[in-house]
Amino acid sequence: MTARLDNTAKLAPAAFKAMLGLEAALAASGLDPVLLELVKLRASQINGCAFCIHMHVADLRKRGETEMRLHMLPAWRESSLFTPRERAALGWTEALTDLAATRAPDVDYEALKAAFTEAEQVNLTFAIGAINVWNRLNVGFRVPHPPQELRDAA
Repeated sequence: MTARLDNTAKLAPAAFKAMLGLEAALAASGLDPVLLELVKLRASQINGCAFCIHMHVADLRKRGETEMRLHMLPAWRESSLFTPRERAALGWTEALTDLAATRAPDVDYEALKAAFTEAEQVNLTFAIGAINVWNRLNVGFRVPHPPQELRDAA
């Protein structure tokens, strides 16, 4: 795969700075970092963003995530490996990532509402929106994931 642009961050520095500021705010929001990474990974899987899948798998491994949970993430609805809170977040992630098809169904919102405070719901929704922006940048401009040598070091 050949990248369509060489350095998107350099081409839109103010927008990238704003996105990084959003990411910093979300990291400081009090939401569990593993939960946020699972959400980012699941959205990236749905969107087919190899760059983000690579990054979030590596980040989850660094946080001690098990290989089995990483493998089971696409089938989280059929797996007992995810907590009710994670399941609510993953359902909301899928609903908002495929918004045109799902229209954010009430059943997914009710699960979210049962597991998260109102502030957490808003922060989680911002996180889902942010990863979808990153996915669209990376997929749209064909940003490749690091080569094998770098993956092995991660």
